[in-house]
Amino acid sequence: MENGGISSTDTGNGGEDVYSSKESNAFCADHLVVMVHGILGSGSDWKYAAEKFVHQLPDKVFVHCSERNAAKTLDGVDVMGDRLAEEVLEVIRRKPSLRKISFIAHSVGGLVARYTIGKLYKPTMKVNREELLNNAESKGKIAGLEPVNFITAATPHLGSRGNKQVPFLFGVTAFEKVASCVIHLIFRRTGRHLFMNDDDEGKPPLLKRLLEDNEEGCFLSALQSFERRVAYSNVGYDNIVGWRTSSIRRNSELPKWEDSVHEKYPHVVYEERCKAYDKELCDPTVEIDGLDELEEELVNGLSSLSWEKVDVSFHKSKAKFAAHSIIQVKDQSIHSDGADVIQHMIDRFLL
Repeated sequence: MENGGISSTDTGNGGEDVYSSKESNAFCADHLVVMVHGILGSGSDWKYAAEKFVHQLPDKVFVHCSERNAAKTLDGVDVMGDRLAEEVLEVIRRKPSLRKISFIAHSVGGLVARYTIGKLYKPTMKVNREELLNNAESKGKIAGLEPVNFITAATPHLGSRGNKQVPFLFGVTAFEKVASCVIHLIFRRTGRHLFMNDDDEGKPPLLKRLLEDNEEGCFLSALQSFERRVAYSNVGYDNIVGWRTSSIRRNSELPKWEDSVHEKYPHVVYEERCKAYDKELCDPTVEIDGLDELEEELVNGLSSLSWEKVDVSFHKSKAKFAAHSIIQVKDQSIHSDGADVIQHMIDRFLL
């Protein structure tokens, strides 16, 4: 299907490819951008963003909107991650000229993408962690491609069980405890993973395992291999994913924000670049700041890598209570206020 210089191809049970209608541009595009939907979502959730990326970077990017997990988002982060890994490999087999790869994921899709890259990661040589940090050539590849951008939007990196991590529970401890006990009845294995009460064969919770290289996959090395990691977060009105968990921060680290940092991006209210720090050097006497012990491990583990953090606010939007969907422009007719966030992603995107 062609629309304004942009073509799309439905790949059946494997999502939709979006690319330039101009044959020479489509041929030159060697950067695969995999867009991953969240829980109860589908590949069409990223339609607006996919078309914007191709329209502005026609000879650079080839976008794939993942669909393999649509209607199957309750099966667990690991199961969905395995499906997505196979889907990515199929895309690469269809277009063998691809050289680079980036991921843009919404909500739980960010956790699924982190699992996927761990399964697809292959080191270029055997090196220790210090060499990985200092030598870009030794950082390995994802499915044989050079990893560039790993971007999440409203992803619960710290899980959902902590205080105010799921805003619609109003921060009431009793509600949060009950939710932790019954969430599997609604969201099944995915719910267990989010509330970190999964116990697969006696293993630690999956979100903790995603901080490591282990027999399941090289999850930490894979995430580290990307040139940049970016977390977009809603500072408020996201009733599904709290600000702290999506921005990988402790309460005391949540910044004070203003209405806008740039007129081109009216809903971007704060940006910061966080350098990697050594979790082994963290002062064990520092107050955990409202986080439970496992959440603190997740913060420390993820903060051992550098991150760009972009905080957005739709508090002036008529549809502000749909912030969780606005941040990705899930439906252009009602979520268009998030268009500047997508533009921000494009303008900062490394090619």
